[in-house]
Amino acid sequence: MPSMRPSTSRKTEGVSRPCTVCGSNSWDTDEVRGETSCSECGYVAEENMMDLGAEWTNHSGGDDRSRVGAPTTLTLSDKGLSTEIRRSDLTSGAAKRHGMSGKALRDWRRRQRIDQRSKTRDSRSRNLAKAMQFIRDRGDLPPQIEQEAAGLYRHSVDRGLVTGRSIRGVSAACVYVAAREARIPRRIEDVAEAFDMVKDVDLKELKRTIRLVSRFLGAHHITGPEEYFERFHSDLGMRPETLGIVRRMWDTVKDDLSWQGKKPSGIAGVIIYRASQDSDSPRTQSEVCKVSGISEVTLRGLLKILNQKLSEKSFQ
Repeated sequence: MPSMRPSTSRKTEGVSRPCTVCGSNSWDTDEVRGETSCSECGYVAEENMMDLGAEWTNHSGGDDRSRVGAPTTLTLSDKGLSTEIRRSDLTSGAAKRHGMSGKALRDWRRRQRIDQRSKTRDSRSRNLAKAMQFIRDRGDLPPQIEQEAAGLYRHSVDRGLVTGRSIRGVSAACVYVAAREARIPRRIEDVAEAFDMVKDVDLKELKRTIRLVSRFLGAHHITGPEEYFERFHSDLGMRPETLGIVRRMWDTVKDDLSWQGKKPSGIAGVIIYRASQDSDSPRTQSEVCKVSGISEVTLRGLLKILNQKLSEKSFQ
């Protein structure tokens, strides 16, 4: 029995003007023929209309009516357009599930090796696949921002920014810049740790690469302290009302010139700390310094500035 075509799911182009013959505004739509006719006089106002809806004809006998593959994705070196033979499908257990003989399993393993070699024959494809793997496995980003990071890396390759630099470093820089542009900033130290770039020389190289990628790709969003509030508040497990105090406190002092040149995550940390002292669950300096990435000496120095500015503004 053919499947029904629910009219509510169709997206054919309709007619909104009155009928030119009788002036009626009542129209009938024949979705099979792609025609729209007047309900009163039968005048055909539109024909051969384009159906912008999904395919509702099921050709495979299953529940899924889609006859296309997965959407393209920038996080795969070939954008997901090629067919992949997964190693997980060629294990002994998978062979039993699929009813494959030993000879068939060996044949498919050989095809998988040939397929893998043919896709990574040139160095550009190999390096791109490696970079996309870094971004997917170590970026810890939402899917949409992960796509942005992959797009930044591809633009970096086109601009020649990867030449002479490590794939790991450029991938990490693209992850940092993509997160910053999406207003979900990561500390450079956190990104460096995720990409195993914790040595001083690696960290300096990462900072240089971030500046280079930002300059050449036009990604110049400046991260502010307010973009760290929710993350630090969550990491410290503070009560919801404390976040409101933090925001009001920052709105009171944010226009002061004393904050220029100060680390945004450090400013966010000291405001979080100051707000916690006024709550029923205060946090210690060491706890705040751990999540904000600053030393206790820096925190105390910023706290003096903050207390002075709050007293000048008569913050309550």
